[in-house]
Amino acid sequence: MNKVLTDTRPIRLKGRSFLALVLTPELPFEGWLARLDDLAARSAGFFLRRPIVLDVEGLDIDRSQLKELIGELGNRSVRVLGVDGARSSLLGADIPPALTGGREASDFEAPAETTVDADQGKPEAPAHDPEPQPVRTMPSIIISQPVRSGQSVVFPEGDVTIVGSVASGAEVVAGGSIHVYGTLRGRALAGSVGNSSARIFCSKLEAELLAIDGLYKTAEDLEPHLRGQAVQLWLEGDAIVAKTLN
Repeated sequence: MNKVLTDTRPIRLKGRSFLALVLTPELPFEGWLARLDDLAARSAGFFLRRPIVLDVEGLDIDRSQLKELIGELGNRSVRVLGVDGARSSLLGADIPPALTGGREASDFEAPAETTVDADQGKPEAPAHDPEPQPVRTMPSIIISQPVRSGQSVVFPEGDVTIVGSVASGAEVVAGGSIHVYGTLRGRALAGSVGNSSARIFCSKLEAELLAIDGLYKTAEDLEPHLRGQAVQLWLEGDAIVAKTLN
């Protein structure tokens, strides 16, 4: 029996652009995944709800290796949206779709941890009081326009200052502190590379999600009297503390 179509309204199709993070794996995958685990450990929330594109151009791998890599990423809660630079022999129904035509954006890297051999590089003990060392300043960037819905600002190297508002559905990720001279409606993740002294400042708090050094507070967790106020947030132990700036 044929089904009669009674609703003639058209299906609405919309175009929408998203900022995706492109991962470029290297062989052997075991070593690359270990470095990825280190980044995730130092940057809690780094891959949170972020679309990921896997760039495999130039890699000498077969479909089973690619499928295994995607599975390993999935086990780490890294969801692959699509694959770029893949040969046709690598693609199939069990592999995320091929993506082409993406526009280049600025690259960024999480700061690497440096290690020093305990038996090397030790200066001789001075005969007098050592001179004070200059304080290392953390780099920062200033965004002189609002961050719109669907946009992401990611700066693992230091502080981020937004001269404007952060819309609902937008996010700001900083290795240091976040300053928003406007309404914060989206997501703000400060101290993303393991900086527990980072803070979040905003002129008007309406945030969907806040995080400092991997500890999160959602909109439902915010005290009602803080909404709509100028607020600063910081960590005390394992808790995010908020206080009005008025």
